Amino acid sequence: MKKSRRVKSEHDFQKVFRRGKSFANRQFVVYGLAKEEQEQFRIGLSVSKKLGNAVTRNQIKRYIRQSFHELDFELRQDMDYVIIARKPAATMNFEEVKKSLEHVLKISKFLKRTTRVKQNKHDKIEKMN
Repeated sequence: MKKSRRVKSEHDFQKVFRRGKSFANRQFVVYGLAKEEQEQFRIGLSVSKKLGNAVTRNQIKRYIRQSFHELDFELRQDMDYVIIARKPAATMNFEEVKKSLEHVLKISKFLKRTTRVKQNKHDKIEKMN
């Protein structure tokens, strides 16, 4: 994921926290804020030191970024997302992280309504009416 697609500044994080909507499950809290002038979504990550050492925290961040990369065409593009990882995320593998994030994004309605046709890295997406 390109660095231009990341929420980096404290000001941007605070804006998403204050004005955005939040949805959560046991592993993640997802904040989303619509930004009409934006063509591509941006993500900000927060992984506390309580979750483990630097290796564990960086692995969680890589899993989250890769999940968003794979869900790119299904996500609303005019949004800033901030994801906060919770303690159970530290023991999850990539597939579990992706599934958990998909769950939170579905209940938040940040995912466009789509159906998967194939289940491999070259997934084709069909939009449903």
